[in-house]
Formats: sequence, structure tokens, C-alpha cells
Amino acid sequence: MKVLVLRFSSIGDIVLTTPVVRCLKKQADAEVDFLTKEHFKPILEPNPYINRVYTFKESISEVLPALRSNKYDLVIDLHRNLRSLRVKWALLRPFRSFDKLNFRKWLLVNTGIDRLPDIHIVDRYMDTLRHLGVQYDGCGLDYFIPPEEEVCLSDYSSLLSEGKFIAFVLGATHATKRLPTEKAAEICRKMDQPVVLLGGKAEEQAGKAILGPNVVNLCGRLSLHQSASVIRQAAVVLTHDTGLMHIAAALRKPIVSVWGNTVPKFGMFPFYPTGITINTSVEVTGLACRPCSKIGYAECPQKHFRCMNDIQVAAILSALNIPK
Repeated sequence: MKVLVLRFSSIGDIVLTTPVVRCLKKQADAEVDFLTKEHFKPILEPNPYINRVYTFKESISEVLPALRSNKYDLVIDLHRNLRSLRVKWALLRPFRSFDKLNFRKWLLVNTGIDRLPDIHIVDRYMDTLRHLGVQYDGCGLDYFIPPEEEVCLSDYSSLLSEGKFIAFVLGATHATKRLPTEKAAEICRKMDQPVVLLGGKAEEQAGKAILGPNVVNLCGRLSLHQSASVIRQAAVVLTHDTGLMHIAAALRKPIVSVWGNTVPKFGMFPFYPTGITINTSVEVTGLACRPCSKIGYAECPQKHFRCMNDIQVAAILSALNIPK
């Protein structure tokens, strides 16, 4: 069986598709190809359950001739937008698409009415394979770090040794998913343990503003795989709702996840193997304006940003098992 899996973005969403790929390969003995945006190819290339990663830069027309030539037996659409619809139309092959639950999410965001099922998005992804008799195997997410991308901690600081520091993921695509820099700095000041700050170029300035003798700022200095390597070696990961949160879950790390305008109810909280529950979610409950979006904003629409400003530093320290 030749199967094409569609998921174009983003980091966390792609990591969340990995149980589908693994179960197809192991249970159906399928030849699994994956189509994504070129920027995300490095996430998937090391995955041994994927035969080939196809990519495009601007338009799927760049890759359609190659996809047509493969004559897939099945297309699994885990993105479900106009672009993925175009792929399905162009290939004219049998397909299954996952349920995005967009109307139910709209209801929660715009009316506060909660009709969302109490299931993770991974379970909804896996539903696309039910007709094949392929079932979730209980083994969680996958993330494979190429050996050449593994980080030697001592190259960055003598403070760091494996299992003896906290990885603090500062990044998130939207500002309303991120703690204010001042609050992040206060958290770090109240920790005695070494803290490694992780993020991309966009977080460099925030990282520089969080000073302290126990803080090692690696924002903007590491590749995604290198950041994953640091997470793998951490004792615990403090993170916003972002891609590295899902990578941390794939690496079976204890997580303290901090939620702003989004909510775990959307079904994208850290996903572990069956029987493992090592995430603690920290959020402000009872706000009438939350969730204000299923994705996020550049600034709080209500201007008060209470979903993050009202989070108590003590609550985060308690979740990290650090004395207040």
C-alpha cells in the first residue's frame, strides 16, 4: 500500500501526525510519503517510518507531477484546507480527511458554548485510518534528532549538565501565547537551578532581557534539532503552547505548560504514551474572554492581557516543584 500524508505546517502540528505515520508503517506495512512545506522538511527527514518527504515552496503545483506518478492507494489529509483539497482533486485517489471541528471551536471562542469532544487531536488524526483496521498503538509521539545535531551542553556553559537544569521555551508564534518578558524574568530570578532559554531569532531580545547568574540564553543560537537535544537533556521543560512543547512530549519529558489565549480544551495539550501523565497545565480559568482565538494575536484584543498577566509566578514555581 502506498500512502501520502498531507500536513503542511506547523512544527507542533507536524509532530502530532507522527503516530499516524508510525502506525501505518508498522500495522499496514505501508509505504508512507509525506507532503509539507519546504521549511518543515528537516522535522520529517530523520523519521524512519517515512519513505520520502515531498515539499513545496509557494504552490503545490511544484510537486504535483511527482505525486501523480506515484499512483497512491490512499491520501490521508491531516491539514484539510483549500490547498490540501487541491492536492486531492489533482491526484484523484481515495482519501480520508480528519475532522477539524472548526464550527465547535468557533462556538467556544465566540459564544463560550463548549461542544468540543474530550479527545486529543492525535485521536482525530488516527480516525482517518479506522477503515484500514489501523489503531493507535499507545506509543505517543515521535521526534528523531540526527546524531550530528546533538548538543554538548558544556560547549555553552559550565553550569549545565544532563538532567540538572530547566529548559524554558520562550517562543510561540503569537504574542498572546507568551508570558510577558518581565514575568518570565521574575520566574528565572526565583529559581536556584540553571535555566536554559530556548527560542528562535524572534526571542533573542527577550532572552537578553532575562538576566541572571543561573540563566543561559540560547535563543537564536540553535537549530530546531539542537533545541530538541537541549530539551532531551533537561530535567523539566517550562513552555508555552508551541511546537517545542510537542517535541518535549515526544521526548517524554516532564512539562509545565503555560496557557494564555488558547486552552487545552482545543485538544492540543502535551500528548504522551498511554499511561504517562507528566504535564502540568498552568492557566487562568474563569475569564469570559478566554479563549479569544484558536490560534492567537499580536496583542490582547481586550488590552488587559489577563490570561497571562494574572498567572501567578508562585503557581508556576509550584508546578516546577520549586519552593516559592
